[in-house]
Amino acid sequence: MTCHVPLRGGRFALSLALAAVLLAGCTGAADEPGTTERRGASASAAPDSVAGTDAEPSAEPTKTPDPDPARFPTTRAAALDLIDRVIADPDSFGPGVVKRSPYESGPDTWPVLGEDCVWQQRKPGHSVLATLTRSFEVPAAAGKGPVRLGAVVTVHRTRQDAAWEMAESIEETMRCPTQQLREGELIGSMVAAALFGGEATQTNSEDALSEVGEYRSSELGGPHHYAWQQAQTLQFTVAVTGKGAKGRTRDEIDNLVVQAQAAMLVRLESAVEKQS
Repeated sequence: MTCHVPLRGGRFALSLALAAVLLAGCTGAADEPGTTERRGASASAAPDSVAGTDAEPSAEPTKTPDPDPARFPTTRAAALDLIDRVIADPDSFGPGVVKRSPYESGPDTWPVLGEDCVWQQRKPGHSVLATLTRSFEVPAAAGKGPVRLGAVVTVHRTRQDAAWEMAESIEETMRCPTQQLREGELIGSMVAAALFGGEATQTNSEDALSEVGEYRSSELGGPHHYAWQQAQTLQFTVAVTGKGAKGRTRDEIDNLVVQAQAAMLVRLESAVEKQS
């Protein structure tokens, strides 16, 4: 069983390691998307897409630092421009991280978790103005395998659409204890935590999800540490994935994920806040 624990009053920059401590005693499974990095949920972004689960988007948005509605994208072109300014690059993770090939997903690519718990590529639904995935790695070194990393930014048409993406992420974890990302890649044994916005110290996102678990690969073996974070504010979601390898520590993976996620949230705040 996967535990999702609502916590209040915490900043989203909560490390995945801390999330695991808070959830000590909860065990479970959930895995990640297929042909690209996990983006969080299917693109329907409608209440009936999470039928059968108690997951709901948060009722009250957190107080964000003076967003300017005039700066919210309303067209695909404007959404792509914002994504380009927000999404992580190698420096967002810290030293030693490089681009993987292919570096970016196609503009019309959206991972969807099938009924068989296998991630597939589909076209984004109507709620998605634009989305982009980038892939990175820390190259293999003496006695250490490569760390595979991914970052995703999605611009929805409305805040409600973005909130439903977050709700569906929880539903997917509960529905599929083990998920196949792509051929030869599985994740499982997940521990998950949810952070809901609305209190003074939650200033950089409205909702946030963290998951840690085990990653297995026909190429890299395993189990290795797996970490994923996703945050939602306004009509935007940002997510980061880290997949471990031989010789890589849990802290190493968690720190890479936390650092890139924090960098994207800061950029997002800057992109939509009112200009003085």
